[in-house]
Amino acid sequence: MLSSIQRPPAGPDAHLVPGEGTASRFRPEAGAPAGRPAGRRGLLAAALAAGLVLIAVLAAIHLTQGSAPVSVAQLWHVITGGGEEQATAVLLASRVPRLLAGLLVGVALGTAGVVMQTVARNILASPDTLAVNAGAYLAVVAFAAFGISVPLLTGSLIAFLGGLAAAALVLGLAAGGGGGNGGGTVRLVLAGSAIALAFSALTTMLLLLFAEETTGLFAWGAGTLGQTSIDGVAQLGPVVLAAFLALLLLAHKLDILALGDDTASVLGIRVRRTQTTAIVLAVLLSASAVTVAGPIGFVGLAAPAIVRLLAARIPGLQRHRALIPAGAIMGVIVVLGADVLLRLVFGGSAAVAVPTGVVTTVFGAVFLVILARRLTDGGGTGSAGTFALGTSSRPLTRRLLIVGAGVLLVAVAFASLLLGDAKLLAGDLLNWATGQAGPVTEFVLNTRMPRVLAAILAGAALAVAGAVVQAVSRNPLAEPALLGVTGGAGVGAVLVITIAPLASFWAVSAGGLLGAVAAAVIVFGLAAAGGFAQSRLILIGIGVSAAAGAIVSMLIIATDPYNAAKALTWMSGSTYGRTLPQLLPVLVALVLAAPILAGARRDLDVLAQDDDTPRILGVPLGRTRLWLLSVAVALSAAAVAAVGVIGFVGLVAPHAARALVGGRHALVLPMSALLGALLVCVADTLGRTVIAPGQLPAGLLTAVVGAPYFVWLLWRSRRTS
Repeated sequence: MLSSIQRPPAGPDAHLVPGEGTASRFRPEAGAPAGRPAGRRGLLAAALAAGLVLIAVLAAIHLTQGSAPVSVAQLWHVITGGGEEQATAVLLASRVPRLLAGLLVGVALGTAGVVMQTVARNILASPDTLAVNAGAYLAVVAFAAFGISVPLLTGSLIAFLGGLAAAALVLGLAAGGGGGNGGGTVRLVLAGSAIALAFSALTTMLLLLFAEETTGLFAWGAGTLGQTSIDGVAQLGPVVLAAFLALLLLAHKLDILALGDDTASVLGIRVRRTQTTAIVLAVLLSASAVTVAGPIGFVGLAAPAIVRLLAARIPGLQRHRALIPAGAIMGVIVVLGADVLLRLVFGGSAAVAVPTGVVTTVFGAVFLVILARRLTDGGGTGSAGTFALGTSSRPLTRRLLIVGAGVLLVAVAFASLLLGDAKLLAGDLLNWATGQAGPVTEFVLNTRMPRVLAAILAGAALAVAGAVVQAVSRNPLAEPALLGVTGGAGVGAVLVITIAPLASFWAVSAGGLLGAVAAAVIVFGLAAAGGFAQSRLILIGIGVSAAAGAIVSMLIIATDPYNAAKALTWMSGSTYGRTLPQLLPVLVALVLAAPILAGARRDLDVLAQDDDTPRILGVPLGRTRLWLLSVAVALSAAAVAAVGVIGFVGLVAPHAARALVGGRHALVLPMSALLGALLVCVADTLGRTVIAPGQLPAGLLTAVVGAPYFVWLLWRSRRTS
């Protein structure tokens, strides 16, 4: 599985270099002599020593921060054995366990990130982008939800198995089809982000269904260093140390592995065994960190990436015997630095409720955006037609398929009106339509009809937006969420809910709309320098989405339980409580977008091919991309404002439409709208009936349905590539 990943050019000091063609390309150090002079070895030792000194300074500051004031003088007295009893109790019961947790998490995630980047040969590989953290979190929540209480070490084993399964899935799906020039980078991040999204949906479903059993796990899921005792660090510290030392023993093999699979095999390295061993140890480190502090985001991306950038200037740092310790040191600096900054900004008492993972995720997202802007786009990440499954060549048959989808949608909508916690008959619907229904039937249908229409309109809007995004980005694995739109909408809506718990639907929707627009402006502004190049646009969008998700988690955790449940439900996508007037924004967006996209259907066909064809035909590439993406943002924002965040619709529906009617957008757009409406309508109906009178948000069910389809898409594209 791992041996099929694209090989780098050979060289004795190969390392990852962002920019200059691709963020995932290895390049041998130019002009590196065979021997290292003592001065150069001294520079490496000085750099590592400087990192350790910085950790010591951060640790000292860290120990003085908290809800109870402890000065540097009191800290020194405690260290020398003459401190006050209260200060000693505060340090030993709270501050020291939190500091040790930060050290353990930093070492584990920094080291894991270095190894994952080496094995994947991709500077964007990390426990986050490989969905390791999401898989480990899901496994832990699943056991808690079903009331299975396990010891700490067993919990770490559960997290390890969940994270290992996620990493194997993402690496297996991302292997092959790289396309060069950033295509492999985008493919890896797309695969990891989508799998993480699916796992997060399953986790959220468990948190909602088993709220009592999983109390406190949502906040823990954002990553927090707060510890009630030193037991966690004491039990998992030896595990982290053993995995770290084992990776150091593999350092020489990892150096040779960077020369390429064939070269490594010639030199006697068992490539697959070495890769598998390294990944297993890296996942064990990540799982240990998740068990102690929850999934603290993006440390495993930012810390090793910073070290690899420094390696271009510090001779000897490219070797894994130095790179692995340097990654661990940088990981500790990032984690402790984030925690110190958190308590400096919010204060010792307020910072207790804010997870450290929020700060590290925002920092990592910014770092991802910086790397994305240095990425030289190579002209897309895949043709829009790459994943076509074969369609009938007869135009009449394709149009009949569209008509059939329309008829099926009407039938599904009819069934949706009859099904729910209260089952109705077709005669009840007829009586309601003619004004002859009883009060109970009238009440049920008066509340159910807006929900069905909301599902249909929102699904159609998201699917059409997804078709546009996939054509413009020339990537059938892209979706509106990758533009940061849904994440921005979540920030805006949850911010309104936090400030005004009794805010009306219109206020929440307005907040979501403004958040979506703000996120789109940020993404477009950062991507504009490269003419909205596909790889850069997608990576920047993922970075903005990650930052938005961290901010949403912080806002939810900062509210009372009632508001947290309301915000969590909205973030999961739900049609509950919708009324007909509330559907006007998404209806207006669809009506206005329809003639615009109908007129631009040929431009979409041309943009889906390559960069050269539009230029030859006189289509202004950057301006057309911006205009069409703006339409997609408007549709997505209106849909999110109407029903909340619903994922995978913009991914699955357009791809299925192309599989049925071909690649011409004159047919793809209407078929996408119908399939998107069908998917959300079915998900909403199931959510209202499966556990009636309880309900599941439609967005969770679309993720559960869409994730396997996405996995199959990636697997099929890997084989055809």
